[in-house]
Amino acid sequence: MAFRSVVLAALATVAYAHQGLHLASNVDTLRAEFKAWVEKHEKAYIHDAEEFEHRFGIYQDNHRFVHEYNAKSEAEGRSLRLGMNGLADLSHEEFQTTHIGVNKQAPWKGFREGHEQQPFDYADVVAADEVNWVEKGAVTEVKNQGQCGSCWSFSTTGSTEGANFIANGKLVDISEQELVDCDTTRDHGCEGGLMDYAFNFIIKNGGITTEQDYPYTAQEGTCKKRKLAHKAVTITGFQDVPQNDEKSLAKAVTMQPVSIAIEADKRVFQMYTSGVFDDASCGTQLDHGVLAVGYGSEQGKPYWLVKNSWGKTWGDKGYIKIAKDTNSPQGLCGIAMAPSYPKAGKPGPSPGPSPGPSPAPSPSPGPGPGPTQCDATHTCDAGTTCCCALPIGPLCLSWGCCPIPDATCCSDHQHCCPQDHPVCNVAAGTCGSSADNSVTVPISKTLKAHKVHRESRL
Repeated sequence: MAFRSVVLAALATVAYAHQGLHLASNVDTLRAEFKAWVEKHEKAYIHDAEEFEHRFGIYQDNHRFVHEYNAKSEAEGRSLRLGMNGLADLSHEEFQTTHIGVNKQAPWKGFREGHEQQPFDYADVVAADEVNWVEKGAVTEVKNQGQCGSCWSFSTTGSTEGANFIANGKLVDISEQELVDCDTTRDHGCEGGLMDYAFNFIIKNGGITTEQDYPYTAQEGTCKKRKLAHKAVTITGFQDVPQNDEKSLAKAVTMQPVSIAIEADKRVFQMYTSGVFDDASCGTQLDHGVLAVGYGSEQGKPYWLVKNSWGKTWGDKGYIKIAKDTNSPQGLCGIAMAPSYPKAGKPGPSPGPSPGPSPAPSPSPGPGPGPTQCDATHTCDAGTTCCCALPIGPLCLSWGCCPIPDATCCSDHQHCCPQDHPVCNVAAGTCGSSADNSVTVPISKTLKAHKVHRESRL
């Protein structure tokens, strides 16, 4: 018996040691996978050992969650799959903080109160068996809102772009940043907003300019008022689809892409990769604006095709298929609770290659016939941009001149980025064309290298 016990103990020790080696090997494999993921997604912390280890820990936890969820989903015969997408280095709490666009000042519940409700335009429409506005050419490329709760602006531009395409035969990529910076009466930039309010802004302004003319920066900025006169796309009105009615939503989506609100704050939504999203835990506490661009079925299961604004590295190349025709009147994730769509106007003139003159003097940075005014006593040369080099609260004690017109001033108060690559990545020394930095150029010289002019005001 003693000999048998010794043998069993030895075998157990060997097995334990083998298991330890196996676990260590798995960690090493996962670390190599994470390093490749970081390089693929051009994360700035690839050279920051402490942050790299912190993000690797989060990545490991998400990897475990994805593996366990997929095993369960496959065992249940569901097509829903999660994966290590572009949000895999964010904790669930970080994801909820940075990627959801609820308007805290104007909650979704009751936001239609006071609206003049008109008869539903598409009440008599016979819904198609399936629809795909992406294939019809009415949908622009998937965009990335970055770590800014501006989803409402992307939902608004998406449905407006679709309505304009259907009415005028041209797909025009329009500006979310104009809404983020200038639509501030009831919408709140990176703190959230509502699509109906944004439609009202476009109507009252007489149109909206293009993405190229007023590019996205993934942060709130000062409204470039002269850009408001550039009206590439117009709408004459908007309409709310009857609430809690997926059949009415299908009629509307048959006719055009529709802005919708959903609850998207669950971890399973964060890590979605493919298949029909049918997770019953989704909820109906609306917190995210997206775009319904069609519907169909997969393996006999009906779904809504939804365009998101978290970049092409999330989901199915930026899209998600949400289960359709559920037993809930609100629809899965509340998809039928607050849909709306704009009514297209006549096409506006495309903005010219250079900005037109302001109707009145403005302290906004930008090129003009004379110096660029920074504040009451400071200017930079014409064709440059004023950037604050030493801010104290709302005041600026020292200005710098960026040698680029209409530039984005970086948050480090030392660098700036050009209009067509407005996203600063100071750590990497680059300016990105979008929040995911898919195309980059070198960051500009430091602001301190440029002279600031002081005007005499005696």
